[in-house]
Amino acid sequence: MSAAVSVRLPEKIARELEKIAKETERSRSFHIQKALETYFDDFADVQIALDRLRDPTDPVVSSRKLRKSLGL
Repeated sequence: MSAAVSVRLPEKIARELEKIAKETERSRSFHIQKALETYFDDFADVQIALDRLRDPTDPVVSSRKLRKSLGL
């Protein structure tokens, strides 16, 4: 099931979206959906990173130790 959502975009973004939709022969909705999925995945990753950063029990590894553990 899908839901209709209305958004306002700046003209420049709307033109770029239209251009990409025509080039790929996909709908604007398809590209908006894929962009949002990517954004949500990235947002979740950032939230996890921030939670770990704020967790005082999570050990901090220096870049030197990280490189050494990777054999670099």
